[in-house]
Amino acid sequence: MSEFSFNEQALRELAAQVIEVARREGATACEADISESVGKNISVRLSEVETIEYNHDKGVGVTVYLGQRKGHASSSDFSPKAMEDTVRAALAIARHTAEDDCAGLPAADRLATQFPDLDLYHPCAMSVEEAIEIAKECEAAGQAVDPRINNSEGAGVYLSASRFVFANSLGFIGSSSMSRHSLSATLIAEDEEGMQRDYWHDSARSWLDMKTPAEVGRIAGERTVRRLGARRVKTGEYPVLFEAPVASSLIGHWISAVSGGSLFRKASFLTDSIGQAVFAPCVSIYEDPFVLRGLASSTFDAEGVAVSARELVRDGVQQGYFLSSYSARKLGMQSTGNAGGPHNLIVPATATFAQLLAELGTGLLVTEMMGHGINQVTGDYSRGAAGFWVENGVIQYPVEEITIAGNLRDMYRNIVGIGDDALSSSSRKVGSILIGKMTVAGE
Repeated sequence: MSEFSFNEQALRELAAQVIEVARREGATACEADISESVGKNISVRLSEVETIEYNHDKGVGVTVYLGQRKGHASSSDFSPKAMEDTVRAALAIARHTAEDDCAGLPAADRLATQFPDLDLYHPCAMSVEEAIEIAKECEAAGQAVDPRINNSEGAGVYLSASRFVFANSLGFIGSSSMSRHSLSATLIAEDEEGMQRDYWHDSARSWLDMKTPAEVGRIAGERTVRRLGARRVKTGEYPVLFEAPVASSLIGHWISAVSGGSLFRKASFLTDSIGQAVFAPCVSIYEDPFVLRGLASSTFDAEGVAVSARELVRDGVQQGYFLSSYSARKLGMQSTGNAGGPHNLIVPATATFAQLLAELGTGLLVTEMMGHGINQVTGDYSRGAAGFWVENGVIQYPVEEITIAGNLRDMYRNIVGIGDDALSSSSRKVGSILIGKMTVAGE
């Protein structure tokens, strides 16, 4: 991994300079976000190198307030003149912006004061040559699964590290360094009925926490081959089991629906839902920003507000929202430390995957979804899907070219169980989700 050009102390000094310039130029309040990132991306296809990409980026973002008028500007130039020009540009925007009575910095007593080490920084010194060999090994392991895997969309290694400093004119300054690495493979198999593709990937803060290239490739190969011979199913209402990689999207729709922007705009099917039974009683959801090496771990949010571990859903009942300072003011509430989004979410399991299959009985196991047919206001849900037909709890054959439909309100309340197969490579720790009934459109 390439070295950073600036150490953390240098970034902190730059942030302090931005705040000072903003004060001198007349800003009543200011925020500065300064970051630097380095990385490389290596991909191979059919054992030949496809891409070798390096990135080394840096940037400063400045948000200023003139009373309750807000302006923002950014630059990739860290020179003193560029910093001053960026502040002046933000101020010029603020002068032409209408006042907003909810605009402004967070309350000073909400800002983080403790910064425990969450073990997020594990830069990888892997050379390009080593990365190429790892990608080749991963792809080859997938191809070796079955002779019907006769093509590939490639395998790739991505290594990255970043550091940032956030400061504001209330005296807050916080910084963090972090890394994230990933490995993936996408393969194509063919038989007399046609071609199918599938993939697998892994991601972690430390390369040492990743699955081996052989494991990632093997899983990608197995997932690809099992899709051969896919057919359609008859239209009807069936129980649907969302495999863990796609089940996470169901939690994603809930996150959007209970996030501040959707709530204060009344553009959510879950407005005023605190205290309401949103999910089935078997569902609880927790947020834990302090998971060591967690992919969404942090000690403060994008505004410097302190984060906290909390219960968001208890036995199906909504307990809290995801709010920034601005959205909280709009709603007459307090910031939850979620400017920039949620932190690690955990949905405790209620059963094994095998138990959920048995509970499913006869119905659909969904392993891939296509399209974005989600109405955030009404909760209406309709997406293309592929997966497997299940009878008596046993997978029978792959299916494709189907659509699954319902309403998220009903889907959440009809959740039968949560699997214990949550992926380590996601910041949403949720396993497979079984829903009691949905409309499946096929033949």
